[in-house]
Amino acid sequence: MHAVPNVTLNNGVTIPQLGFGTFKIPPADTRQATLTALEVGYRHIDTAEMYGNEKEVGDAIRDSGIDRDDLFVTSKLNNGLHEAAAARTAFDQTLEDLGLEQLDLFLIHWPRPRTGNFVEAWQTLEEFYRAGRVRAIGVSNFKPHHVRRLMENSVVTPAVNQIEIHPYLTQDDVRAFNAEHDIATEAWSPLAKGTVLRDPVIVRIADDRGRTPAQVTLRWALQRGDIVFPKSVTRERVQENSLLFDFELSEADMAEISALNRDERTGSDPDENG
Repeated sequence: MHAVPNVTLNNGVTIPQLGFGTFKIPPADTRQATLTALEVGYRHIDTAEMYGNEKEVGDAIRDSGIDRDDLFVTSKLNNGLHEAAAARTAFDQTLEDLGLEQLDLFLIHWPRPRTGNFVEAWQTLEEFYRAGRVRAIGVSNFKPHHVRRLMENSVVTPAVNQIEIHPYLTQDDVRAFNAEHDIATEAWSPLAKGTVLRDPVIVRIADDRGRTPAQVTLRWALQRGDIVFPKSVTRERVQENSLLFDFELSEADMAEISALNRDERTGSDPDENG
């Protein structure tokens, strides 16, 4: 695996631009899948309380024998736990399940503007950050108006905003807002659950480059500056998704892929989720 570039967050913490995602990997498969990713060379792991597999991720980290300082581990606060006491309990459980004393990045998973209180949740994450229990804090699935409200009522600016991004949902407006406020953008579902891999434009560019559609799509995200973490449970695919740093897409390739945008989500709209 080629060396993965780091992105420097707004508090000086560095995060590998490519990671391994564990969304929808069943707990029974998570330990081996994560261990495979670590064996291939991944050093950035993304999980969440909602995924129900933090313990198995922690088992893989322990069994890998890799020095903790060489790993970057992200998790997220589950929905329904925005109240301060609930968030504190949940964070304690995350650390216990992962077997870690300190997390690298902790995110509010969804703003849930109708039923949650993400401002209170954020102020609690600031507690964890000030106490040194997490190296950076951020948000996930936040639109600009959610972030503005948060920043008006907090001290720490989010280091990261993790949002759905792929060629059919380029999220240029959110990415521009993030950049304006020095918030790194992370892209979840970077392959749009596989739907973009059949797109004729991406297939043609992949053929021209002697690459797979997945590699071209992930390379597009990386060249835009996004942090990505594809997931798979097969070694071949995990390996394939890591081979992204020995080729580049041209400006024309990038423009063609970006032009595929249709504002099409595979997941929920953050204003509708809760």
